[in-house]
Amino acid sequence: MSILVLAEHDNAELKAATLHTVTAAAQLGDVDILVAGSGCAAVADEAAKVPGVAKVLLADSDIYANSLAENVAALVKDLASGYGHVLAPATTSGKNIMPRVSALLDVAQISEISEVVSADTFVRPIYAGNAMATVQSSDAVKVITVRTTAFDAAEAEGGSASVETIDAGADAGKSSFVGQELTQSERPELTSARIVISGGRGMQDGSNFSMLEDIADKLGAAVGASRAAVDAGFVPNDYQVGQTGKVVAPDLYIAVGISGAIQHLAGMKDSKVIVAINKDEEAPIFQVADYGLCADLFDAVPALSAELDK
Repeated sequence: MSILVLAEHDNAELKAATLHTVTAAAQLGDVDILVAGSGCAAVADEAAKVPGVAKVLLADSDIYANSLAENVAALVKDLASGYGHVLAPATTSGKNIMPRVSALLDVAQISEISEVVSADTFVRPIYAGNAMATVQSSDAVKVITVRTTAFDAAEAEGGSASVETIDAGADAGKSSFVGQELTQSERPELTSARIVISGGRGMQDGSNFSMLEDIADKLGAAVGASRAAVDAGFVPNDYQVGQTGKVVAPDLYIAVGISGAIQHLAGMKDSKVIVAINKDEEAPIFQVADYGLCADLFDAVPALSAELDK
């Protein structure tokens, strides 16, 4: 039976998280992609080029313009009977929509899988990633979110899937889009950046994050933060890396003034190389770091920036 992947997009382009989800889905069978949005035909054409995709379902309607979870979930539920598995990336959007899908289908959701064992068995992290659970499901339709950092991204070019336009469902009428405030940045997106530099409570003040932004601009990196820094109001919520924030796995992760609470480690410990800068030699972050510098960040960070200028 075919696998349905819910595409994540902004009505203009396909998000990288979808490509990671396609890799997971391809281990289960033939992959169809659902693109639900408004004026999103270009996204469907982009999805059709992904190798391994058999078909793209395009639901183009104003009621999907802002991906309101109630409307998208109802559409996915109506399509789910033709599939054995429904997958979405474990992003903010996926975590908003898929629990509603599983409730409508009266099945148990399998969250944030990191490995596909078989068609009915999956591995997922529990206890903030300190243990891995192998979960087997007997549900007729398996509703799954995918931890994107655990799967390589599928190629974006090379496929030639057909695009089929489907009818939109009715507006659930349970929510409405009021507005959004987005952080504008020319830096890479946090979850897809190859290099991430994050600051914690040790930064002492939000204005000090300019030091990290300076280094990020020189390295082409994204800027993140610990929950403590976000809760203190140093930076916006969308900077947060951790169990209750964003999960990242860049080639290089630089943790500055971050003690290494278990909640934060759950969001970044899969990074290829971890560098920690902290003046507390007992900080837990040093236990997972590949390279650790026990120094005052207000001395070390400017020195690093000066070296990058050479």
